[in-house]
Amino acid sequence: MAMLSYQHIYHAGCLADVHKHAALCLLLNQMVQKDKPLSYVETHAGRGLYDLQSPESQKTGEAAAGIERVLKDKLFSNDHIYTKTLNAVKAKHGDHIYAGSPALAQEVLRDYDRIHLSELHPQEFDHLRHSMRGRNIKSYKRNGYETLRAISPCDPRRGFVFIDPSFEIKSEYGEIISHVKHVHRVWNVAVICVWYPLLPSGAHHEMIEGLQALDLPKTMVNEVEFYTQNGQSRGMYGSGLFIANLPYGVEDNLNAMTALLSMKGSV
Repeated sequence: MAMLSYQHIYHAGCLADVHKHAALCLLLNQMVQKDKPLSYVETHAGRGLYDLQSPESQKTGEAAAGIERVLKDKLFSNDHIYTKTLNAVKAKHGDHIYAGSPALAQEVLRDYDRIHLSELHPQEFDHLRHSMRGRNIKSYKRNGYETLRAISPCDPRRGFVFIDPSFEIKSEYGEIISHVKHVHRVWNVAVICVWYPLLPSGAHHEMIEGLQALDLPKTMVNEVEFYTQNGQSRGMYGSGLFIANLPYGVEDNLNAMTALLSMKGSV
């Protein structure tokens, strides 16, 4: 059973967000270079937009140590797709607003692409439905994995699946393997991107081994460590992505991004 305690507003804009969101922008931007429509599916959409001046965000200070520090130090160039997309969302909603993955995807994608967003938490879903509007957007107040299985394969058949859970439930590491296996079986052309935290427990290792054992095409594991595994790393010390059907021509950009963030975390 899914837990409903997690609210990403406390962690929005953290270094893990910067990693996965910069990667998402790079991947989607590469895909939209072809003049063919695509479907974007997100299993754990959250709110879509986050107010970094909110009490929840201010309480943890993760955005200050993450996206605010990254932008202040100009880690990404002004013409980087992540920077441009963040700025486009801020121009619409305000400088204090941080774009979650749904808002970033909406900005990079075209009007004729289709966006499917699933969020089970009632409060988060209400925010999502308010912030993410458009004729090409459909939101589901439903377990994200159930949504993914129900709508795959999507039309248009060119697709991108983003699986970004909180991993509050430890069994989720193993269950993701079966979900990815099913989606690839019914929708073999879809790019599949799974985010996971790097924890001292090493809980992600078995999941990655299981995903790699599926022998999916064009896979990549992209990880970045923000802190060493002592001191600050009593919790999450880094961020990882497993990608299948990796779009051609994006691997070098992903590796360059990881190198930048690794340097940032070591400062």
